[in-house]
Amino acid sequence: MTEQAMSEAAMLVSLRGIHLPTEAAGGAVADIAVAVGLAGLAALMISTVLRLLSKRRPAETGLDMRSRLSAIAEMPEDARRVALLHVLRDAQPDRYAAIKGALYQPGGGVDIATLEAEVARLV
Repeated sequence: MTEQAMSEAAMLVSLRGIHLPTEAAGGAVADIAVAVGLAGLAALMISTVLRLLSKRRPAETGLDMRSRLSAIAEMPEDARRVALLHVLRDAQPDRYAAIKGALYQPGGGVDIATLEAEVARLV
């Protein structure tokens, strides 16, 4: 180059010869990678929000354990079994985990007397 400044017209004429490529390096592969990355990020954010919204919160019934057990005692046997299992799951998750395998056995699994005895120990 020369040390003299170019005129404006000469500079504009020299710029007309520059042509950018129609497709950048990596073209379609780079576009697909960006789309997959953005979709993964969006899925991660949506799943985090759904997990926070669907997290189980302890039921605030306002009843203490004795009044809850007396309300359960008035239920029919099948409903009482389910309610006792819910109480046991909320109060002692480790004991519930130990007996939950027997719930799906033929014959009803855990009998109601055992459940009542387990829950009675909570009071």
